[in-house]
Amino acid sequence: MRIAYLECFSGISGDMFLGALVDAGVSPQLLQETVAALGVGAKLEVSRVMRSGISATKVDVWVDGEKDLPREEYWAKQESTHSHAHHEHHTHEHEQAHGHHHSHGEGSRAGVPAPHKHEHSHSHRGLNEIRKIISAAKISDSAKKTAISIFEGLGSAEAKIHDVPVESIHFHEVGSVDAIVDIVCAAVGIEALGVDEIVCSSLNVGGGMVKCAHGTFPVPAPATVELLKDAPLYSANVQAELVTPTGAAIVKTLAKRFGNFPEMKVEKSSYGAGSRDFPGHPNVLRIVIGEAAAKTTGRTQSDTISVLEANLDDLNPQVFGYVMDRLLEEGALDVFGVPVQMKKNRPGTLLTVLCKPEDADKLTQLVFSETTTLGVRRREESRQTLARRWESVRTEWGEVRIKIASMNGTVTNYAPEYEDCRRIAEEQHVPLKTVMQVAAHEYALSSREKH
Repeated sequence: MRIAYLECFSGISGDMFLGALVDAGVSPQLLQETVAALGVGAKLEVSRVMRSGISATKVDVWVDGEKDLPREEYWAKQESTHSHAHHEHHTHEHEQAHGHHHSHGEGSRAGVPAPHKHEHSHSHRGLNEIRKIISAAKISDSAKKTAISIFEGLGSAEAKIHDVPVESIHFHEVGSVDAIVDIVCAAVGIEALGVDEIVCSSLNVGGGMVKCAHGTFPVPAPATVELLKDAPLYSANVQAELVTPTGAAIVKTLAKRFGNFPEMKVEKSSYGAGSRDFPGHPNVLRIVIGEAAAKTTGRTQSDTISVLEANLDDLNPQVFGYVMDRLLEEGALDVFGVPVQMKKNRPGTLLTVLCKPEDADKLTQLVFSETTTLGVRRREESRQTLARRWESVRTEWGEVRIKIASMNGTVTNYAPEYEDCRRIAEEQHVPLKTVMQVAAHEYALSSREKH
């Protein structure tokens, strides 16, 4: 199994994550095309920089000719601009300030209503508008789902901190564009990286205070703490904000688990640079990619999963399909239903959910809230799985990922990724089965050439 290990000894932010992905081999052109597909007036600048003796890739987001800044610098600039405008146009600005509010906040400059800062040229985006922007972009459905999930996590954290409904959270124009770019490119980039699992180290959050729209907050900021409440955090070496809310939302959604450096055969390591250069402390995020050392029983990998079951005899069949989709969206490994004959000879369905043990409580609550069951059974089981990895093949219509299963290094099964094939079929007006057949054929040809 191919894994990526995130080493967050200097925290994580959206730009650091993108820089590490590019350094790991993700095409800058792919990310540039992703930004263009969003249509939000942004572009990327990719460069090489040094951070305390470590060469790293820096990715900057430019919006309307301005480069995004660390948020304390951003708000310092806004205050300076506001102060100048207030001095030059005191009477006019004072009149406009009365009764006019908009949303600022700490998570990627998002939050709840705060006094207007005299930036009347900026609009503000809520979660619904951001969902529409992401949904309309020409990227894979799986990347869209990942990006929306990250944004919803960010919005939910802000909503809880400020005690408002999540749909009322609005993102400041410049900050929202930067966050959209960082988050969508993160979703597209990690998909292109082609790893099966992401593991994250403990996160160095830094220390001190950070200036936000609502004032000066302790580090880590409230939204960051909310997002990472189940993750291992520590503070060392630097008195500055090292984990941003956007970075926290990305790692919270993408990382399957947190832990020490896993046992693995290292393939490559990459470095993404932060904006600041701290003396004696490399402000970089490292991603190490390699093949995990398989914990094997016989000739397969072994792990433990939770099995959730519920008998349903009075649930609308249309609702059952919805419940299956929701469970899979929330992280279930598999969901299926089996027809059963229940008491009083009533036909019913046995709902079975396979999931990681750490997700069992969350998914149990979802079953209770979305179905009519009065009880959910739970047990832990061992399972044997084949090692899996991803490769991409090029067809006449574009690239398609191939999921490959192997045992003792020998390929036993392979199949084209359905979402990639469906997207191509819809865009190119080609039968889905044709796309899948061609992709499988291309992989078979490439495999023969390699051997």
